[in-house]
Amino acid sequence: MTRILLISGSTREESLHNAALRTAAHLAPEHINAGLFEGLRGLPAFVPGEDDPHDTVVLLRHQVRIADAVLFSTPEYAGSIPGSLKNLLDWLVDDGLLDGKPVAWLSVARAGEDDLARATLEAVLTHGNAKILRAACIRIPLAPEAIDRQGFVTDPLLHQALQDALEGLARVLAMSEKPARPSWQTYSSVFPIIERRDTSSLPDWQAG
Repeated sequence: MTRILLISGSTREESLHNAALRTAAHLAPEHINAGLFEGLRGLPAFVPGEDDPHDTVVLLRHQVRIADAVLFSTPEYAGSIPGSLKNLLDWLVDDGLLDGKPVAWLSVARAGEDDLARATLEAVLTHGNAKILRAACIRIPLAPEAIDRQGFVTDPLLHQALQDALEGLARVLAMSEKPARPSWQTYSSVFPIIERRDTSSLPDWQAG
């Protein structure tokens, strides 16, 4: 089973980002364990050298540690990611938990509306040496009217798109974990190298 941790950069419960990830977790297929981190507002300010971190930090680090991949979705505030999300990332970078961790992002904004936030997110993830799975980065634009009073996405087409996002991430993750094939070029100068291209594509929702 693939474990995917969902992290929203929004502290507003009714935000489109929280609704998208909440719905994705609810609709996750049986072979994917998708859980939403819900402690963003409870994280204390990052203090370098902190020896006894808050319980919420311990929970965050544990969930990231056991996750096969992390999927982020964040709004753009003042031309960047929210300070609360940067604080969360600081805790992870400090503990080295992003080192080699497969990550991707889910955008729920229209093209051009969150470019600076995504660029900042990728910059921090790269600084933490995370493994950004760009083929799994997807844009699924949402409108406020697509969310019901319980904070879930209601449109069946969007349901399918969110399921596709998780399936795509799990698929890219599985492909990235396959051992490299031995190269005939390394072991023989007689046999020609024949490359077989994978013509399969991710759903049309992909924009990464």
